[in-house]
Amino acid sequence: MRTFRTLDELAAAAGETLGPGPWYPVDQRRVDLFADATDDHQWIHLDPERAAAGPFGGTIAHGYLTLSLLPALVSRLYRVAGVRMGVNYGLNRVRFPAPLRVGASVRATAVLAGITPVGDGAVQLVAAVTVDSDTGDKPVCVAETVSRLYA
Repeated sequence: MRTFRTLDELAAAAGETLGPGPWYPVDQRRVDLFADATDDHQWIHLDPERAAAGPFGGTIAHGYLTLSLLPALVSRLYRVAGVRMGVNYGLNRVRFPAPLRVGASVRATAVLAGITPVGDGAVQLVAAVTVDSDTGDKPVCVAETVSRLYA
């Protein structure tokens, strides 16, 4: 975990790679709850018996579940002291190069791609985040996130 004392210190770290962070488990219960929250009940996510005979050899997490874990995963990589609020501003690009098998663990690595002032003491942070699984050799998510941090 890297701690930046100020937004200026964060800005000075542009181009640096943070992580990888600690492993974070993704179990069937989490996938089931996500399916209920999003009304995406496709069998490849929820039916272990049917999914075992399917293209992935078992159930897989929803891609959007993997994406929704980014705040938790990235929060284990760095923090900025004195920030009163941070918001997700958007995404520039998202891909899911490999499926995330249920029962696997994931962790993130982030490259601080750009930090620019946006006024009122805030900065916009673009980070290139890669999420890896402990069961595969390809990333399960690659995303360019855009956040706003307010001092």
